[in-house]
Amino acid sequence: MRAPSNDIVQACRIEIEAGKAVEGEIVGFDPAALSLRFRTNAQSPTSVLPFTRFRRLLMTVPLRPVSPMPGAPVERMPAAAQEREYRLRQSDGRELTGRTAGYIETPHGLYLFRPVDEEAALQRLFVPRSAYTSCQFGQSAEEIAASRWISTRAGLLDALERQKRMPVQPLGHALRELGLLTNDQLARALSRQPENVALGDMLVANGLITSADLKTAIAHKMGYPLVDLTRFPIEADAIAKLPRRLALEYQAMPLMLHRKQLIVAVHKVSRAARLLALHGLADVVPVLAPKTQIALALARQSSDMWAQVVPQRVEFFETTA
Repeated sequence: MRAPSNDIVQACRIEIEAGKAVEGEIVGFDPAALSLRFRTNAQSPTSVLPFTRFRRLLMTVPLRPVSPMPGAPVERMPAAAQEREYRLRQSDGRELTGRTAGYIETPHGLYLFRPVDEEAALQRLFVPRSAYTSCQFGQSAEEIAASRWISTRAGLLDALERQKRMPVQPLGHALRELGLLTNDQLARALSRQPENVALGDMLVANGLITSADLKTAIAHKMGYPLVDLTRFPIEADAIAKLPRRLALEYQAMPLMLHRKQLIVAVHKVSRAARLLALHGLADVVPVLAPKTQIALALARQSSDMWAQVVPQRVEFFETTA
């Protein structure tokens, strides 16, 4: 999405006081001067309005994604990662609530981005600092899901043991546990799902998730545990079993050793299978982690640290020939 600059004329609605709003056009926006320039229409004179004179500024024309190239998949705002509830206590004691896809708080005010048209577009809302006394924000669906992801060695071993007897979950349940969809998005998708179209295929076609996300969700519904790499204590002995070159090539983060098994976090289970098949690494046990977390974890393990524990050549497990 591309936001117009501060000097482009844009349609807006300004709330002067509770229950009273004025439709018009914003001609200029100057946070440094704590004021904006406003007119009711193209023929009316422009006036300077200090931030202290209004409660809210709503840009009425939503921001939409840039038109994709022909044949490109539809891209939607990642609502599950960004969208969250907000609650503002206004200066008059009233409460303002809603949902926003991210926010920016500055000394001069709060910028909110309200999802509209089923999260396909964003409507910008500005609240001057003089118009509110406090603000609170809830967690996104992704953050709520992440709080339940595994973060300890004991928890991961327990989850791997339960995986052997865990029933297959519905795909929608797995998507919510991964934090890939909000409850509203999933409910809408289920209500509109054609009889002859798989839920996952429909979600990918509509741009709500990627094909890689779908593969991760399918693996999770089959019982593969999900690990939070931001909290999990990665073991140096595990790093020593997987050369950095292979870890980067397959985007696989070694986590721990257990009974000669190397437990590796991957975004796609197939990556661990390819490691086993192509490089003779026996007893590789895959678990799931978000793609971004794997990339960050690999980056955190600097080449110097890897060199301290990984030999120059691949060292096979004792169980291999």
